[in-house]
Amino acid sequence: MEITFQHVGKRFGNELVAQDIDLQIGQGDRLAILGPNGSGKSTLLRLAGGFITPTIGTISYRLNGTAVPPELVYRHMSLAAPYLGLYEDLRLEEAIDLHARFKAFRSGVQAGDVPAIALLEQARHKAIRDLSSGMRQRLKLALAILSDTSLLLLDEPASNLDANGIAWTQELLKEHLDGRTLLIASNRQAEETVHCTSQYEVLPS
Repeated sequence: MEITFQHVGKRFGNELVAQDIDLQIGQGDRLAILGPNGSGKSTLLRLAGGFITPTIGTISYRLNGTAVPPELVYRHMSLAAPYLGLYEDLRLEEAIDLHARFKAFRSGVQAGDVPAIALLEQARHKAIRDLSSGMRQRLKLALAILSDTSLLLLDEPASNLDANGIAWTQELLKEHLDGRTLLIASNRQAEETVHCTSQYEVLPS
């Protein structure tokens, strides 16, 4: 997925969160979006994924040379983020099956494989509400990374993870990046952006 920001700005009420962003993200790029808390990293990531629309400027998308309408970007995108909710009343395996109804998994990955891949095999029958924050984060990351999407967005992926969880994330990404476009919003954590090859600095407005 190629993404082009042209003079993009975003305002929430009277608050200007992002302004005058000109950014070209090529297909297969691995971009780290860096900046302090409150600088607008998550806003830029959500703009890139089409979750929110710019107040000014335009964002355009191309996949394998063909234009993708902004309203259809969701078909080609997966996201893991701290603010992304899970249905807490579902069992873990039910949550995975529900996800698979909307986003197919990558070639060779079946829904039944995901608990083991996410190191959650022993919790497959547990309700989401009974999982620890680290287990929930591994589930979010596994669902995003293992989805068959060309655009992968990760917002502070090391949140709630210990050293083993971070190492697991790095290895899973390594196995499933190939030609995908990767954007990671990070509060300057090197362990989160180890696979990124370029960076964009977001400064507070």
